[in-house]
Amino acid sequence: MARLVLRPIAALVPALALSACASNGNYPSLALRDAERISGTARPAAPTATPAPELPPASADLLTRINDLLATARKAHAVFENKRGSTNRAVGAARGASSASDSWVSAQVALADLQAARSPVVTVLAELDGLYVDARDAAPATVSPSAQAIVDARDSVDALVAEENSTIEALGRQLRS
Repeated sequence: MARLVLRPIAALVPALALSACASNGNYPSLALRDAERISGTARPAAPTATPAPELPPASADLLTRINDLLATARKAHAVFENKRGSTNRAVGAARGASSASDSWVSAQVALADLQAARSPVVTVLAELDGLYVDARDAAPATVSPSAQAIVDARDSVDALVAEENSTIEALGRQLRS
């Protein structure tokens, strides 16, 4: 019985709540008022060009350090190139051989030796990255002459690393095929 009494009351509650929204009150318009309109005669100030601060050139110590790192990378790359020929021959001799054969094992050792020869060039690249971070911390708003000198050297060393990576990947694919 209690259910029968509650049902009509439950149906009336939403209807009464909605009827409260339908009043005939005088509410202000939501249209734009005169005070809300944009008007005026002020003009924005002309932007002034601020000259870039003069940055000091790269220090002699930094340039010496960069040149030493470049020389180290070039020497390490020359060692890599010397080992590349013997690795090529070892991989060529192991082509088609089983992974248990002496020629395949010799080729794997030669390839590992070539990968180890890549390490000094990658180390130089990491050192140049560290120098670049330091140079950017010193002048974060612009690329300073110091940072630019490091970027130029880094690009050279990065090209050597990319070449060495490509060589190692190609020889590894040959050995696996």
